[in-house]
Amino acid sequence: MQEQELSLIRLFEEERPRVHCALERAVELLPAPVREIGAYVLLAGGKRLRPLLTLTASRLLGRDDPGLYRLCAVPEMIHAASLLHDDILDEADTRRGRPSAHTRFGLRPALLAGDAMLALADCEVTVFGKTEMVECVSDAMMRTVAGEAHEIALQGSCSHGEAEYVEVVTGKTGWLLRASCRLGALYAGADPRRVEALSDFGLYAGIAFQMVDDALDFADAAVTGKPCGGDLREGKFTPPIMRYAGELDEAGRAAFGEKFASGSFSDEEIGRIAADIRERGHDAAARSLADEYLHRAEACLALLPEGPELNVLREVIPFIRDREK
Repeated sequence: MQEQELSLIRLFEEERPRVHCALERAVELLPAPVREIGAYVLLAGGKRLRPLLTLTASRLLGRDDPGLYRLCAVPEMIHAASLLHDDILDEADTRRGRPSAHTRFGLRPALLAGDAMLALADCEVTVFGKTEMVECVSDAMMRTVAGEAHEIALQGSCSHGEAEYVEVVTGKTGWLLRASCRLGALYAGADPRRVEALSDFGLYAGIAFQMVDDALDFADAAVTGKPCGGDLREGKFTPPIMRYAGELDEAGRAAFGEKFASGSFSDEEIGRIAADIRERGHDAAARSLADEYLHRAEACLALLPEGPELNVLREVIPFIRDREK
C-alpha cells in the first residue's frame, strides 16, 4: 500500500509543474480585465486531481502528446469557476486560508471572471474537433449548475434524506470528475465500452470525494484549512448532520431545525455540535457511505487495460477515502 501511495504522490509532484504551465497559458487567454482574478483563483494550487485524471485516462488508452496538457486545463477551469461562484453564493470571506476572490476584487468582477473561465473552457475543448468532447463539457457544466441549484433549493431544510443528498453531490461534484476522465478517454479515441467505464469511474469517485469532503467539514480547522462546521452555518443537510439530528428528541430536533433554517447557530453551538458529531462517529459513518461509491468506482477498472496508469487509478480510491483535508 505504501508503495502505491508513493507512486500516486510522485505522479502529482511530477505533473504539477506541467499542469501549472497549462493553467498559466489558460490565464493568458482570459480577457485582460479579469486576468488577474483568473490567475488568483486558477493558480492558487490544490490537489489538481481533475487534470491528473484527464492525463491518466488518455495515457491508459494509448495517447500521450502535448495537446493533452491543453485539454487537462479544461476541467480545472470549470472547477475554479465553480469555486469562485460558490464563494459568492455562500458569502464566504476566505478560501484555503486567504481572502476569497470576490472579497479581494469585488463581487461583479469576480462573477465576470468566473463566467469568462467557463466560456474559455468551452472554447478550448472545441479546438480538438470532437463533438463528443464538446458535449461532455457542456453536460458537466449543466449538471454542476443543476446540482448547485438543487443544493440551494434545499438550504436550511431538514426534510430530505440521503437519497436526495446523493442527487445533489452527483451533480455538484460527480459530473465534473466524470468529465475529467471522459475527456481523456475521448481524446485517446477509445472504444465506447472503455469510455463509459472511465466515465463511471470518475462519476463514482466524484460522489465519494464530496461525501468525504462533507465528513471533513467537522474535522479540525487547523488540518483542513477550512472553518469547522461550515455546513451548519450554511444550512447544508449533509449525512453527518442528518445522523446528529436523527438522534435528538422531538424538542431537540425542533429547536435544531429552527436554528438550522435561519442559520442562527452561535460559534459556541457549532463547536459543540461538531464535537458531538465527531464523538458519536457521524463523520466516520459518512465516510462509510463514500466507501459504497468507491467500491463501484473500483469495479469499473476491471474493464480497462492493465498498466502503470491503471495502477494510478486504483490508488485514487484510497487517496479519496483516507484524505484528511
